[in-house]
Amino acid sequence: MTNPSAAMLVIGDEILSGRTRDSNMNHLAKQLTAHGIDLREARMIPDERDVIISTVQTLSAAYDHLFTSGGIGPTHDDITAEAVAAAFDTPIGVRDDARAILQAHYDRSGREMNEARLRMARIPDGAILIDNPVSAAPGFTLQNVHVMAGVPSVFEAMVASIVPTLAGGAPVMSQTLCIQRGEGDIAGPLSNLAEDYPDLSIGSYPFIRDGAYGSNIVVRGTDGARIDAVITALAALFPGSE
Repeated sequence: MTNPSAAMLVIGDEILSGRTRDSNMNHLAKQLTAHGIDLREARMIPDERDVIISTVQTLSAAYDHLFTSGGIGPTHDDITAEAVAAAFDTPIGVRDDARAILQAHYDRSGREMNEARLRMARIPDGAILIDNPVSAAPGFTLQNVHVMAGVPSVFEAMVASIVPTLAGGAPVMSQTLCIQRGEGDIAGPLSNLAEDYPDLSIGSYPFIRDGAYGSNIVVRGTDGARIDAVITALAALFPGSE
């Protein structure tokens, strides 16, 4: 049975300009892999309404799940929630349950629930809230799109809230073998193994260490025994590998 598929959409001018380094994609990929959901594509786009709308429509139609990060805060350039709602032609407004969560949070901290903070309670009609135990402002799921914050600590908390609720498949396992040979020397045997084990992903990642060429061979799949068989075969072909 094929695992569910997913894409990720990282939204934010600050990512594309290099002012902020994205770590959310790496975290999401690890969590989805462990849960048996295959992350198949990731894109980074600017804070532009039309771009967000068209990209959400494309990726949500192509994959079982789409995860977004960024653009759901209190400032004028946080337009992700509105754009996702528009992508599905869904009304959006301040929702009572989201407002109550935020009001309780700001009451506890002694801060005012002003108009800017109230923007974070704007949720598309019919969306399901995603819990945010870090800063209270919820994300949401609309159809198969899971909309989450860009701040890594908040994003990670939201991922922990939503991923366990999704139907997963077989977790993907991996093993790595370091071969002290250049890719040109190992390409033929690797190609043969890839043909013999089409259900596995066999990747070669070259390096140069102390002036010598080598390759890290990573074998990934859902069947541990077949991964073991490939690693064993490679080790026999290239003695001294580790």
